[in-house]
Order: sequence, then C-alpha cells, then structure tokens
Amino acid sequence: MAEWAADFYKCFIREDRYKLLLSGVGVTIKVSLLAVIFGILIGMLIAMCNLSNKKVPRFIGGVYTDVIRGTPSVTQLMIIYFVIFASVQIDKWIIAAIAFGVNSGAYVSEIIRAGILSIDKGQTEAGRSLGLSAFQTMSRIVVPQAVKNIFPALCNEFIVLIKETAIVGYVGLMDIQKAGDFIKSATYIAFMPLIGTAVIYYVLIKILTLALRRVELRLRRADAR
Repeated sequence: MAEWAADFYKCFIREDRYKLLLSGVGVTIKVSLLAVIFGILIGMLIAMCNLSNKKVPRFIGGVYTDVIRGTPSVTQLMIIYFVIFASVQIDKWIIAAIAFGVNSGAYVSEIIRAGILSIDKGQTEAGRSLGLSAFQTMSRIVVPQAVKNIFPALCNEFIVLIKETAIVGYVGLMDIQKAGDFIKSATYIAFMPLIGTAVIYYVLIKILTLALRRVELRLRRADAR
C-alpha cells in the first residue's frame, strides 16, 4: 500500500504532474466538440449526396464514404496535418478536429441516410401535396422525424469519437493519453499513468452517456404526448 501511495505521489503530485492530465482533458473536449460539429455538417452533406437522384453527387458521396471508412483514422490525421495543412498557420487542435470531423462525417452520413430512409415515403408525398418544396419537405417534415430515430446512433458516434481522439499525440497535441505517456516516461512507472488515463476517459464518457440518455428520454416523452 505504501508503495502504491509513493507511486501515486510521484506520478500525479510531484512537480504538479496532475496538471498535465487536466490540460489534456481540455484538449480532448475541445477537439471532440469541434469534430462533432464538423462531422454532423459533413455527414448531412454527404447523406444528401448519397440520397440524390443525380449521378455526380451520388458518385462524390459514395467515393468519400468508401475512402474514409476504408482507411485508418490515424493515417487520415497525419495526412491532413502533415500534408494538407503543412504550410497553414492554424492551431494544432483545430486541425485535429477537422481530421476527426472528416472521419466522423463518413459514419454520420450513413447514420443520417438510414434515418431518412426509415421515414415512410408517405410523409414526403404529403409534404409535396401541401405545396412544400423538396427542401422544405426534407427540412420540416422528414429530418425532424429522422433525428429522433438516429439520435442514439449519433450519441454512440460521439462517444466513439472521444476515444478516437487518443491518437492526437501523433501530431504533438498533449491530450489525456499523451499526458499519461509523458508521465510514464518521466517516472518510469507504467501502471499509475495508464490507469489514471483510463479512469479519466471512463468518467468523461460516463458523464456524456448519462447526459445524452436524459436528452433521449425527453425526446421519447415528447413522442408519447
């Protein structure tokens, strides 16, 4: 027990090393939130392309989804950081968020596409018969219903995204995982830093899961009225 206490002090208290983890939490949250925004926007756009009756948008959407889903996220991150944004002066965490947003967009697009296809075609026909345009029908009738159906899947994608950001250390960002690795290298102790990072990720995801579950319950109650 005394040895564990000594290791804990050495890993987290000495030289205020716990501040590295706190800073890493901030980086992880920033990257994840911005990536979610990018992912939803890109996902909506690609879903519309995949659902289009025109060949060119459908081709673009299909190629994007196929390439992004078929390559590792760490490879995409390094290409976007070291190639596409190599000569651009922009914060590292923003570039990382763009990379994860691009990756998430491919998965979100399939979630949205499936949600829209799950809505009965009669809803679209009813909207058009009332004089609404295709865009108005989609935005006012179909999408609001689809959102309720796909909300759990989108929540799961957000949770997965938070865990995927653990690779941002490849581009020099000090996130939770990178902070744990730094402490491990400085103290030559592996157990405490690794367990510490695992606990932090678990707590973050648990809080997010509970918050999203409450939102989902409210959506269900609204449907029951």
